Order: sequence, then structure tokens, then C-alpha cells
Amino acid sequence: MARSPPKNPLIVVIGATGTGKSQLAVELATRFNGEIINGDAMQMYDGLPIITNKITAEEQQGIPHHLLGFIGLDQEPWVVGTFRKAASKVIQEIRSRGRLPIVVGGTHYYTQSLLFEDSLVQNNTEGEEEVHPRLSDQEILTKFPILDEPTKIIFEKLKEVDPIMAGRWHPNDRRKIRRSLEIFLQSGRKASDVYAEQKEAKAMSVKPGYSMESEPPQTLPETLLFWVHADSEILKERLDKRVDKMFEAGLLEEVKSMDDFLRKEEASGMTLDRTRGIWASIGWKEFELYLAALNIDSESNSKLSDLLKLSTEQTKAATRQYAKRQTRWIRLKLMPALHDQNALDQLYFLDGSDTNSWADSVSSPAIGVTESFLAGNGLRPPREMSASANQYLSAVESAEIDDLPILQACEICNTTCAGEDQWQAHIRSRRHRALVKKRHRNPNGTSSLPNNESKQELGQTP
Repeated sequence: MARSPPKNPLIVVIGATGTGKSQLAVELATRFNGEIINGDAMQMYDGLPIITNKITAEEQQGIPHHLLGFIGLDQEPWVVGTFRKAASKVIQEIRSRGRLPIVVGGTHYYTQSLLFEDSLVQNNTEGEEEVHPRLSDQEILTKFPILDEPTKIIFEKLKEVDPIMAGRWHPNDRRKIRRSLEIFLQSGRKASDVYAEQKEAKAMSVKPGYSMESEPPQTLPETLLFWVHADSEILKERLDKRVDKMFEAGLLEEVKSMDDFLRKEEASGMTLDRTRGIWASIGWKEFELYLAALNIDSESNSKLSDLLKLSTEQTKAATRQYAKRQTRWIRLKLMPALHDQNALDQLYFLDGSDTNSWADSVSSPAIGVTESFLAGNGLRPPREMSASANQYLSAVESAEIDDLPILQACEICNTTCAGEDQWQAHIRSRRHRALVKKRHRNPNGTSSLPNNESKQELGQTP
């Protein structure tokens, strides 16, 4: 389909750590007169190039990189709103120079904040809400201590302030209950109202907060996204080798320098929150036990060796898990959000599993699509780029609030089921049928009939 050349084009490169995002961004910037904006929260910190896996000066190939290595270790960590404001300013500055802004990084909620500035809640395919983390978890708990209470107390509070959402979640599903209450506490609005507004806006093809009279529908016609992916087993091996190379490059020395800085700050009376910012980074927190033992003269060399080995394995495991979470965010957060804005045709999946075929499978296709995009030519459908692209991009689903299951409680078994399928499976279960027969045989039971068990819809009554 023909389209006009974008007046304010933006290229976004996303993907899990170790897939080659930075390399592709540099290739695109070199080809299309671009400048790069870092979208990785850890790489914003000054120094620590090994722990944060910063792109080297050689790898940058002379391309300007912004928001890279400028936050001091003793400075307050950035929240998403701060990043969005700073990145938006940099993007405008790059455009003023007649150059192409390219955002690259693995902190995907940072990237997503640039694309969906008005969004409070993002749906994922599990029907779970996500509040953009403007505050850290510790800040949220400090401000709203009820969120750290037992699940039962949080659930009771949610039923009080938002009974509709309470009726959607299982009473033991702490994560979803906590998210729904968190939305209310942070925004002052019920999560159910937010979802209802989003659903109505989607039906009218208008973004939440706008009316047909005030502003036309807004999609993302001037943004092009590339998702650099790698097979999980291949990526696992690649990441393990990368950690080994980090040691060869001086990871241990960098970790020790952080420990020295931390001890000096604490000796001077300063208290640093180790749960936030660079102190929560992979490659630091995994070495805390080793560093503590290292500072005790009585520790044997064999124990230190064992702790170092453990720290190394934990770093590798944490890196692999982080890569999984990054991919999960794309599938369950970003893709549904793009789908809701009719912009999935602007997300291109590139398979970087085989580094030997990088040019054919990643850089050349990305350059070709970008060239057409900037010229205003028709773009090839993303699913037709490759078999793997079709597989991954076809899997997106967009969960609606009305699709969430109604909960049903069985008083006989003292259990709750989510949805009709679970309910039918439960009443056919051996345990349920045995308890029904036991009650039937009990002359003092409240009921002798199998079909008298409760089938109430939780949270639907005041």
C-alpha cells in the first residue's frame, strides 16, 4: 500500500540481550544518517562498561550515541517518565539536524513509553495489568504499605474500591490483585474504569482520553520497529559465553570497584538503596556474598573459589532469565499494544540466531524495509519476511477485559475456579465427586444432593 514519506520518522530496535540490537542500530545509523538513543536503563550509568555491556567506542563506529553512561553511581535512578522526557528532547534535537533518530535498548517499558505516551495500563495476553513503573517497587511499597500486606487484606481492599476487578481475579492470585489495587492507588482511578474506557475507545478507533470532536484517531505511521530475535537454546549458549568473556575483560575488577565505592559511601554516612538502579543490575548483586567473604581475612581460598564459581553461575542464570523476560515483554505487552493501535504491520521480526548469516537474515532485510519506509513506498508485510517471522507475529492475541473468566466457588471442596472450563473439570474431578458422595451419605450434612454446591460469581455482589 502506498504511503507518504514520514515527516518525523523514528526507528526503534528491540530484542533480548545478546541478540545484536546495538549492531543493527549502528548499521542503520551508518546507512541512513542516523543518531542513536540508548534505551537500556543500566547503560545510562557512568563507567562500568563490562557489567552493563556498553557498546564500545570501536563498535559505535563514529555514530553519536545519546543517554549513554552519564548517571553517577550515587545519583537517583531514572524512572520511566524521566527517560521519556529526556529521550523525546533528544529525538527532536536529532531531527533538527536533519538526521534520523534510532532508539535501541532492552528496557522495553522505556521504549514503550515513547510510543504510547497516554497509556496508563497495558493489557497482555494473560489478562494481567501493568502500570508503567514511574516508581520503583520499593517506592511504591513505601508510599502504599497495604500492597505489602497479606493477599487476603489486599483483596478485601480491592473489593472495597473496585469490586468489578475484584470479581475477575482468584482470591489467591496475589499478583493480579496487587496490580489492580496499585492502579487505583497510583492513579486514583479504578482499573475497571480504565479498561472500560480503553475498550470503548478501541471500538470507536480513538485513543483513551480523546473524543471524536477533539482529535482524530492516532496510530504510529511514522515509527518503524525491528525485533531482533534469536533461538532460545542458541541465545543461552551465546549469553553463557558472553559472561565468560566479561570475566576475561575484567568483570571481577569492576565489581570490586563498585564494592569499594559502596563501602566508602556507607562509611561517610550515606545510605544507598541496593534494590534500585545499578545496584540491582545483573553482574553485581550475584557477587555480594563473594565480596562479603573476600573482605573477611579468615575465609579460606577454597571457600572463596566456591563462592566465585557460584556467583558466576548465578550471573549466567540471571542473564538467561532476563533475556526471557525481555522477550516475554515484547510478546505480551508491546505486541498487543501495537495491535490495539493497528500498528502491528510496523513491527518487523528479524532472526539473528545464525550470526554467520547476519547480513542475509538481519541487516539486509532491515535496510531494505527502512529504505522503503523513509521513501514512502509500500512496505512488505512483516509476516512475509521469513517463516520464523510469520510464526512469531501470528501468535499475538489481544486480551479484552470482558474475556476474563468469571470466578465460581465450590463450597463443598472450598475451592474457586476461573471460568466454565475449570468449573466443569472440577466437578468431574475424583476429589469433588468423593466429597459429594461423602456429604450424600452424611445424614447431618446440609445437603444430600450432588448438584447443590455453590456456583456463585465472586465479587458481583456489594
